[in-house]
Amino acid sequence: EKALAWIGALYELDRQAEGDAARLAELRRTESAVVLADIKAWLWEQTSLTSLSIGNAAAYTLTNWERLTRFVEDAQIPLDNNATERAIRGPVVGRKNHYGSKSRRGTEVAATLYTVLESLKLHGKDPAGYLHAAILAADRGSILLPWQFDAAV
Repeated sequence: EKALAWIGALYELDRQAEGDAARLAELRRTESAVVLADIKAWLWEQTSLTSLSIGNAAAYTLTNWERLTRFVEDAQIPLDNNATERAIRGPVVGRKNHYGSKSRRGTEVAATLYTVLESLKLHGKDPAGYLHAAILAADRGSILLPWQFDAAV
């Protein structure tokens, strides 16, 4: 329960920043660092429980502590990778449907297409609108790159 409360506190601090990057950086350097110090002390206590899986998990976390807490120094790093997980969900769920690629080149093209479409979504652009505009541009003999596309979702 302690660990979950601390993790909840980290998310609450990020919410308090309300999208302000400077405020988020300040909160993480000050408030999040305090929460992380408590977590780290608790983890050290748990490592003595070597016969339990919690002890192994604590030792693993401490071994990777610097990488896991890098978000304190760089406010652009999210607390979790949920956005990435959501972004790759479509290709993962549709994996069997993509056997139609039938070649390494087909797979590379599909990967490039997914990358472009997810990048458009990430930047608030309409992926279907982009594909439509890109096809029309290609039909005219020109190229429309994603950053040249202005239509928002």
